[in-house]
Amino acid sequence: MGVIAKQSIKGALANYLGVLIGAVTTFFVVTDLLTREEIGLTRVMVDAAMLFAGLAQLGTNASIVRFYPRFRTPENPELKDHGFMGWTLLLPLIGFSILALLFFVFKDSVVAYYAKEAPLLVDYVYLLLPLTFFVLYMTVFETNASVLLHIALPKFVREVVVRLLNLGAYLLYGFRVISLDGFVLMFCSSWAVASVVDLIYLISLGKVSFRPDWKFMNHGLMREVGVYTLFMSATVLAGNIKLFNSIFIAKESLAAAGVYTIACYIANVVEIPYRSLGAISSPIIARAVEEGNMGEVNRLGQQVSLHQLLVACMLLFFIWINLKPLFGVIPNGADYVSGMGVVLFLGMANVINSTLSIATNILNFSKCFAYSLLFISLLTVAAVALNVWFIPMWGVTGSACATLVAYVVYFVPLLTMLWLRLGVTLFSRKQLWVVLLTVLLFGMNVVWEWMVTPVFGWMGSGLAVVLVEAVVRTLFFAVVAVVAVRRLNISAEVNGLLCKIPFVNKIGKK
Repeated sequence: MGVIAKQSIKGALANYLGVLIGAVTTFFVVTDLLTREEIGLTRVMVDAAMLFAGLAQLGTNASIVRFYPRFRTPENPELKDHGFMGWTLLLPLIGFSILALLFFVFKDSVVAYYAKEAPLLVDYVYLLLPLTFFVLYMTVFETNASVLLHIALPKFVREVVVRLLNLGAYLLYGFRVISLDGFVLMFCSSWAVASVVDLIYLISLGKVSFRPDWKFMNHGLMREVGVYTLFMSATVLAGNIKLFNSIFIAKESLAAAGVYTIACYIANVVEIPYRSLGAISSPIIARAVEEGNMGEVNRLGQQVSLHQLLVACMLLFFIWINLKPLFGVIPNGADYVSGMGVVLFLGMANVINSTLSIATNILNFSKCFAYSLLFISLLTVAAVALNVWFIPMWGVTGSACATLVAYVVYFVPLLTMLWLRLGVTLFSRKQLWVVLLTVLLFGMNVVWEWMVTPVFGWMGSGLAVVLVEAVVRTLFFAVVAVVAVRRLNISAEVNGLLCKIPFVNKIGKK
């Protein structure tokens, strides 16, 4: 088994283990031990730090992936890649310094903005810069490890170690071992520990140098890196546009941000498959674009888009039909049930984003990458304006709707440009079948609630009855979905996987 395969498998295992830890922590620890305001506080601080860190990178992560092959020196390891890591540390430091300056200039305005509705956030605003710094460099260290083909440990640190440290902070505070001040400090320190561990790991590999090779970095290369980084610095917003939501919701109240946090965690499950699918497909598409094989780019783009749409739609549907039982199981679930609208609309936004995100990669890999600045600017303006407009009207659900509409505003012109300039389209007839199947399933669920749910209601109204109905409903719709997917022949790859399951093979035959 090759290095890439081993690292990918280990990274995937870390990702799923992190999801499991995160689910248990979010649904059964956080909702039980923290108030909605305290949950909102942690969410806003992390989202703000991640947004600031993304801006402070100044496109470093994209530049690391694109330009590392130029610096790589496998034939002469003593050169240590011409001090490549030193360059990757310098640019984010410049970005962070600019960000810190702006933070201090506008700090009083930020405090005044949140003083009335979110005083708890104001009390800990001084921790935002340190948290941003460690989130920033944890990400940079991860990307350096990735191009060195050693991503498994940094992935484990992000997905597992940080979550376990956070869990420790929740438990210590929940059982009043530490104060609120100690909890927030310990919570933020999780990212400091993670970044230090990643740095130590990189150093232990013996392949990196903190001293930039100024002779190697000639004027031409520096100009090329600078131009590319300038345009890529804005693309980070495409993946982090949802970070705006909690920041704007906190203006209404931290309690609302707490409700959004729980709902957002549920809705984000829809995007999990794309983390692996996108990571696997992006290098292949990048190579096809580099070779000018746009027919292959078109084929791969449609394949990725189709499979992600199918998986995302099915995940959203089964999350939706089990949402009420889930809120019935988690501690204080009644306090968070108002987030059901967030799950639906943010889930729909995640379906769109995960299905079409491959278009952003195609654009960035192509000769038209400069257009990314225009499209990201459009996305950012739309997200901010729609949050400001929708949240006062519809609360947390308004923020989810803002994200949904913003993605539509972003992807429509982007896909149009790819079609006109590169001859690439992500759409196929089979995607229409997926959409129609999803609409049919949601319609059948309405009929179920109208005709079948009352039957279970005659058995009583306790949680046990609700859970029994949830299991029966899930099994019924799972059979319907599998049979439909097989008979519509939406994907030969998916059908091949389903055929390996004996029971499914029988029920799905024509």
